[in-house]
Amino acid sequence: RRCDRVARTRRHVMDEEAAAKAMEDLHVQEEKQDNASDGQMSKSAMKKLAAKEAKAQKKAERAGKRGQQAQLITQPPEDDPVKERYGDTGLIQSQTVSGRTWDRIETLDAKSDGKEVMLRCRLQTSRGKGKSAFLVLRQGCSTVQAVLFVDDVNVSKTMVKYATQIPKESVLDVGGVVSVPEAAIQSCSQSEVEIAVNSIRCVSRADPLPFELSDAVRPESVTEEEAETGTQFARVNQDTRLDNRFIDLRTPANQAIFRIQSGVCALFRESLMSQNFVEIHTPKLIGGASEGGASVFKLEYMSDYPSLKQSACLAQSPQLYKQMAICADLEKVFEIGPVFRAENSFTHRHLCEFTGLDMEMQINEHYFEVLDVLDNLFVTMFDGLNERFAPELKAVQHQYPFEPLEYLRPSLRLPFEEGIKMLQDAGFDVDPLGDLSTETERELGRLVKEKYKTDFYMLHRYPLAARPFYTMPTADDPRYTCSFDIFIRGEEIISGAQRIHDPELLAERAEACGIDVATIASYIDSFRYGAPPHGGCGVGLERVVMLFLGLNNIRKTSMFPRDPKRLAP
Repeated sequence: RRCDRVARTRRHVMDEEAAAKAMEDLHVQEEKQDNASDGQMSKSAMKKLAAKEAKAQKKAERAGKRGQQAQLITQPPEDDPVKERYGDTGLIQSQTVSGRTWDRIETLDAKSDGKEVMLRCRLQTSRGKGKSAFLVLRQGCSTVQAVLFVDDVNVSKTMVKYATQIPKESVLDVGGVVSVPEAAIQSCSQSEVEIAVNSIRCVSRADPLPFELSDAVRPESVTEEEAETGTQFARVNQDTRLDNRFIDLRTPANQAIFRIQSGVCALFRESLMSQNFVEIHTPKLIGGASEGGASVFKLEYMSDYPSLKQSACLAQSPQLYKQMAICADLEKVFEIGPVFRAENSFTHRHLCEFTGLDMEMQINEHYFEVLDVLDNLFVTMFDGLNERFAPELKAVQHQYPFEPLEYLRPSLRLPFEEGIKMLQDAGFDVDPLGDLSTETERELGRLVKEKYKTDFYMLHRYPLAARPFYTMPTADDPRYTCSFDIFIRGEEIISGAQRIHDPELLAERAEACGIDVATIASYIDSFRYGAPPHGGCGVGLERVVMLFLGLNNIRKTSMFPRDPKRLAP
């Protein structure tokens, strides 16, 4: 596109230079004529001079006309019979309410044949050929072909030229009639139809892009065409994408990813509210770390006011407030909100800020009651994503191929001891009373998939040494706890447990873990006024989406990711 623009500029400059040269020649001839007026010229010489003058004049006129035609068309000429049908709009400043209805591309199919439509869309591509133009229009993940053919009733030659001069990614209002082409338009999502354009207006012209979207939609792995031809096509690297995220998000795969992410939140909320959970909203500015041991973002609270100034931090978890809500008799609560972790980690699955899906609930007898809720929640979620987002899953699959998630009904619950035995039988040297490493988690996921044919499972009854101080120990063996992690494709998405609700046991466990009880006195005291047994967990939204879609980096599922080095855009 930049090459086309440069070429047009060059032609325009050359045409202007040619016109100037022709006019200069004409002036020279006139000067010669004036100089010769004092003497005598033959009739033959005068004829030749007149012919040259006429030729120079015509040459100048043609060059000037070409220069004028090379200029960008933004408004139709007054003598165009269809001038009311095209041209750039003025700045939209909420001046009028026309009552006009705009249509959605994804709703167009063969049943729409003959329907008059108006689309607010982006121009994805365009090409002109003589008295015709072919455009690809886009809304979100959906695309449709639009065609213009000169007939001087609905479309003029200048209108075609106007359409083909509009920069890619510009915002348009396109009106036309839906028709069914003889052959399917394989390059568009709405392959059954095309739009016969009868009006086109540019609402917002795009500047040259920092990268081509056609490069940004290519799969990361080598394509069949590349393998067959031996040609390496351009791709856009991760940093360039994230630096220009507002453009990168326009690709079909990214449009699909964040629609699916929205679906995860909606299904999480729907499932829990159907089980009588209450949605709560807890503070993210707190006076002390919300999770012992994890890194925190520290800040000075009210630092401009010396009498009010105090140390604070960003919340690493809403856990304390969820537990307070249980003690306040809300019984079952959940929250969807930001979580902050100042971890100097550059892995494919860690972020400094992510969206937490948290839940907490009273239990009557056993922490398996929490697992029952989570089992129902995730099976419902997976079913809902597959049913509601089939087109989006297809769009992600096209750029980032993945195997559909396999899961059981009910979900697999695997005791930690059994998981350790599976690893040991496979030749791994693991501590039976220690935590699993990232590598052993991934290997256990592979072994579970081979044996149980599931990508989603629950590993419960973790060793005491591998869990935080507030986790309830098991009654039958104090080396273990009433806790669990949940995995997708061998990677953890959830850590949860029954919490200690007895203040004396909580203080005892804090001391055993080397924590100064005085620093968490307010937390312990919140359980001194009658605290029901309860348990819960936290889920990382971006990680759930990443693993459900089989993606290789969590930055693909964070709209504007924050890691140790990135704070913009």
